[in-house]
Amino acid sequence: MSYGIRTWGPDGALQLDENSFTMRVVLSTLVFETGGFTDFPVPGCTPQNCSAVVVPLGPLSNPATQDPYAIQFEPEVLNGVVRVWKGHRTAVQGIFARGTQRLIVMRFK
Repeated sequence: MSYGIRTWGPDGALQLDENSFTMRVVLSTLVFETGGFTDFPVPGCTPQNCSAVVVPLGPLSNPATQDPYAIQFEPEVLNGVVRVWKGHRTAVQGIFARGTQRLIVMRFK
């Protein structure tokens, strides 16, 4: 090994070395509130090797108002594409979340 790190478990078995691949962020972008959903191309990404999360950039709204638009976007990992729904996929049509949120796609294999 010319560089890298190796980690062994309590039983002495190699757990992690320079050839291990754990997880990396392959896409981080802002998602705006237009339309029902937006597709983001992520080459090599499949439901078997990628995961996606959407994080609001700030408070969605005042919870006391019970705003029906105060919902988080919902990511869906497809083959080569991550689709971000601007609300829940099964929600009533026409009710979409408001605001801008951040999409983070991670590859783990």
